[in-house]
Amino acid sequence: MISARDVELRAGARLLLDGATFQVAAGDKIGLVGRNGAGKTTLVRVLASEGQPAAGQVTSGGSVGYLPQDTMVGDLEALALDRILSARGLDSLLTALREAELQMADPSPARRDAGVRRYGHLEERLTVLGGYAAESEAASLAASLGLPQKVLKQPLRTLSGGQRRRIELARILFGGSDTLLLDEPTNHLDADSVSWLRDHLRAFRGGVIVISHDTNLLDAVVNKVFHLDADRSVLEIYNLGWKAYLEQRETDARRRRRERLNAERQAVALQSQADKMRAKATKARAAQNMQKRAERLLAGVSADRSPERVARLRFPVPAHCGKTPLSGQRLSKSYGSLEVFTDVDVAVDRGSRVVVLGLNGAGKTTLLRLLAGVEDPDTGEVLPGHGLRLGYYAQEHETLDNSRTILENMRTAAPDLAESEHRSILGSFLFTGDDVAKPVGVLSGGEKTRLALALLVVSGANVLLLDEPTNNLDPGSRAEILAALRKYQGAIVLVTHDEGAVDALQPERVVLLPDGVEDAWSAELADLVALA
Repeated sequence: MISARDVELRAGARLLLDGATFQVAAGDKIGLVGRNGAGKTTLVRVLASEGQPAAGQVTSGGSVGYLPQDTMVGDLEALALDRILSARGLDSLLTALREAELQMADPSPARRDAGVRRYGHLEERLTVLGGYAAESEAASLAASLGLPQKVLKQPLRTLSGGQRRRIELARILFGGSDTLLLDEPTNHLDADSVSWLRDHLRAFRGGVIVISHDTNLLDAVVNKVFHLDADRSVLEIYNLGWKAYLEQRETDARRRRRERLNAERQAVALQSQADKMRAKATKARAAQNMQKRAERLLAGVSADRSPERVARLRFPVPAHCGKTPLSGQRLSKSYGSLEVFTDVDVAVDRGSRVVVLGLNGAGKTTLLRLLAGVEDPDTGEVLPGHGLRLGYYAQEHETLDNSRTILENMRTAAPDLAESEHRSILGSFLFTGDDVAKPVGVLSGGEKTRLALALLVVSGANVLLLDEPTNNLDPGSRAEILAALRKYQGAIVLVTHDEGAVDALQPERVVLLPDGVEDAWSAELADLVALA
């Protein structure tokens, strides 16, 4: 169980949450919701002991498993299966067993015998800890999240961002924690994996707090909703399921509007009477009392909620370029013994719309990284055409400098713009005032997504390579960004699990991986998007 008492959260000088007290008990399935920048990720990090509150206290009576939005953690040389097993401390034991196996093959009899004894001792410890059964359990969890056995035998550095996130989710679920804190757990999951996760969380007996823009997940899983109100810096607690919460919240909003209208009418009447009474010296004190009553009336009711802020995105007219500004010929890529794809050809014509489809691990992210020049192909070549200006959106936000501030990243991306223009563009992406001085490393996944898109806007690119650009976005910002991409006059190469993003793009061509087949887009291919 997690207990929070009088917790206060701040982002610099800005108050996010004022004096919240609540508990997360076994069986609580809590959906944590609130607008962009309200402080949802900040609150979850504090509950996971990854951050400290500005005031108040958080205590935990059991183990806590935390899935952050940014899952690029762990030893990149570790095997994927070992990363999952590390949740129970079994990874180091398996590493020692492998070392003992090598020692057993040593030509020296003394070292060989020592290796045999060491292996026997380690195997006994592994059996006591349920190690072999645990390996099978970890592999089963991974398979449910769309990770085949061959992926588990690969080093983390060879995996795509989507595979890495699935490994981290499998690790958190395998850890057997009493409470799970999950920040956007459905990112990068295909439809089957999302369905499995919904069932798993419903059956889980511990406590859960989940941040998600997947309303189907919230509807299926949560029995409580914590709404972080950015206007009033309070945490509203609803002991209701998702649909009942939506209805109750709307009822509450209507009630608050009625109360405020009544209070305003009464306050106007009192104010008018006080103004009349001030004209007479004998009634000055009574007028002052009426004025105070009017002020107390208004102070006692909630202000109207300000409308949800959404990112405002408009791409400028792209720079002129040749007929085919970007192409790749006979591209191949392997990581060690793992062959990702071979002999893939792709041509990106001026203003074209291309979707890259394939199962997880088929090489979609890898292809975009090759086209962006982030990695080199093993064979083949990437050919920039006349006038190419490239914009690359990486799903794990590798294009951002985490050690620098939001404003510094913008200055680097657009050195020719005045600071007022930098701030104006950032403001349209909801970064205002002192927010621009935040280090990028402390931003939530949604905030990093908005910043990365802002940098694309100033790039003047005529070819955009977009890898899961709608992850972590609230529905309003997602709709705004998809509308902007629909109107963009340059070429777009898109990797996504978001069927709505493909609909908005209206693609002309598709590249199917790992075979590298390029073909005209057809409506029948739309069913593959959520499964990819």
